[in-house]
Amino acid sequence: MNEPMSAALIARAVMAGERSAQDVARDALARVEAYAAIQPAVWITRLSETDVLAMARAVDARIAAGEVLPLAGVPFAIKDNIDLAGVPTTAGCPEFAYDPVQSATVVARLIAAGAVPIGKTNLDQFATGLNGTRSPYGAPACVHNRAYVSGGSSSGSAVAVAAGLVAFALGTDTAGSGRVPAAFNGLIGFKPTKGRWSTAGLVPACRSLDCITVFTHRASDAALVDAVVAGHDPADPWSRESAERGLDPRRIGVPRPDQRQFLGDTASERLYMAALDRLAAMGAELVEIDLAPLSEAARLLYDGPWVAERTAALREFLEARPEAFDPTVRTIVESGLHVGGVETFRGIYRLAELRQQAEAMWERVDCLCLPTAPTIYRLAEMRAAPIALNSVLGLYTNFVNLLDMAAIAVPGGWRANGTGFGVTMIGPAWTDCALLDFAARWGADLPFETPPLDLEGRMETVHLAVVGAHLEGMPLHWQLTSRNARHVATTTTAPTYRLYAMADTVPPKPALIHDETGGAIAVEVYKLDCGAFGSFVAEVPPPLAIGTVTLADGSMVKGFVAEPRATVDATDITALGGWRAYIASRG
Repeated sequence: MNEPMSAALIARAVMAGERSAQDVARDALARVEAYAAIQPAVWITRLSETDVLAMARAVDARIAAGEVLPLAGVPFAIKDNIDLAGVPTTAGCPEFAYDPVQSATVVARLIAAGAVPIGKTNLDQFATGLNGTRSPYGAPACVHNRAYVSGGSSSGSAVAVAAGLVAFALGTDTAGSGRVPAAFNGLIGFKPTKGRWSTAGLVPACRSLDCITVFTHRASDAALVDAVVAGHDPADPWSRESAERGLDPRRIGVPRPDQRQFLGDTASERLYMAALDRLAAMGAELVEIDLAPLSEAARLLYDGPWVAERTAALREFLEARPEAFDPTVRTIVESGLHVGGVETFRGIYRLAELRQQAEAMWERVDCLCLPTAPTIYRLAEMRAAPIALNSVLGLYTNFVNLLDMAAIAVPGGWRANGTGFGVTMIGPAWTDCALLDFAARWGADLPFETPPLDLEGRMETVHLAVVGAHLEGMPLHWQLTSRNARHVATTTTAPTYRLYAMADTVPPKPALIHDETGGAIAVEVYKLDCGAFGSFVAEVPPPLAIGTVTLADGSMVKGFVAEPRATVDATDITALGGWRAYIASRG
């Protein structure tokens, strides 16, 4: 079911008469129907078989009449904040739905080129989110491990391509919504220069920043779609005439080591370093850059006045139907009501300064290679901390549209749990074709295989002893509850451990060290499903680790241990008997 589909190969076969568009459509419909039993939340509206086959039949008739169609018979999906004539547009909110009388310009151009729409896909409501859980229609999940988020807001579109249901799918991107889901599901996610693709017929998120994007398995397919849809559109006030720039990506900017954030995800860090090694092997010179100006620009999107642009797009509906919003989306949109004119202009002025710094950066490097996202979270984790964890996913994406850059996310490998890691190539505005070409070279003979689709899920349990910040009521306890961890016991270790309060950790954390001269330390024991335990272990940062801990009754469970370096400048708190006592002693 997850065999990658190629838009170029399908179109070539249909044009050559080797297959009919109707045959291709029937095959796509069968795949969609089969996968609906696995992930029913991929689609908001699926077109009827009758309608899909009628459009495919029209493609066959056009070919028979002598037309040359670059996307002949290629099945595709449309994110449901982009109009398809005659099909409701919901933007992930049933109460907002309307019936467009004409298709978005991009959709119309695709259909004119012979592509066949299959349906409208799910999304974070009003394209507000990078995780894919903020929809009343359900939460699409990562296709290779359904315990994890698919990425958003273009969640359904990414899943539809990654699961092999369609050859390509349209998404949108304001803060990274066309790139983050690509990374998590092992896809190409192409975000063109602002104004390169028309946004006429798109429900706006931030109108001055929004881009329509595409998900594919191959960079060549993304280039094929770009060739069809790119171009000035008088119906879109944000459309721009092309000013294509050449780009020879020999000097590739990468963050300084101290600015590389993976939030304890050692697999992401390892895969990013492997990507840099691959670039070096391709002949690139890796140039360390200061990421601070880009990161500051990224913070302006949600912590600055641009949040009010989302409010501007939805204010009338917000005032009329506030109860219709997803609670998290409503919180974000309402926050823009309090942004004033002075704050807005200060943000505009600061962004202009940061844009100048970014332009100067292009004198030193030809393009950037950044992690697409620093880590990935489970669905339950995201629901437990929906705003904080969502913000993390945009660390390397939020600045791109604000600073008028083009970007393409490419696969960078797989974590042991089956979730995808990706890197993004970012260039100045109008370097789109060069980035697409570079991504095609990157994708040749990638040194890793795509894991199988997660069709059944996994279930085993592990007992885990926690000793510090993960205890009930402590700052990181949510990392257990979000994984549906079940409390088993409150007990102590065997009297052979020492406990240290490590220096300079946020939040404060202890280090448990085996020592025959030590004492018994209070712990709580939890039971986790095997997959949840694995994801938990992946996030444990050094010098902490998960090892085997002996309890007071002599039984052994998995638990927090520490490397010897954890005791440097640490305070021995063994005599207090546990972390709660230490926290209480600090007042």
